[in-house]
Amino acid sequence: MARRYRYAFAKKREAAKGKLSVGLAAASFGLFVAAVVLALFFDGKMGGLIGGTGFFAMLLSVYGFAMGLSSFSEENRKHRTSMIGSILNGVIMVIWLGLFLSGV
Repeated sequence: MARRYRYAFAKKREAAKGKLSVGLAAASFGLFVAAVVLALFFDGKMGGLIGGTGFFAMLLSVYGFAMGLSSFSEENRKHRTSMIGSILNGVIMVIWLGLFLSGV
């Protein structure tokens, strides 16, 4: 009879910094929505509050992008959330930068 080999593969968990990166992308997008709602609610007044919210969200996106890239160095982990977080934060960061440079 042929011998059967049994292989056991360790279940890999998601990278912790990748999860943080996705969370920061969600927070940055949530702050974007909040800034838009505040701008509509206050009829364009309170520019400092809305601008500060947007600037903080842009900084969160930059930090999330950096965390997403640094999470690829974690060994024996899945990197699906790292890729998703890096891409989302990169896109959100470009959108925020475009908004600030256009002066909207």
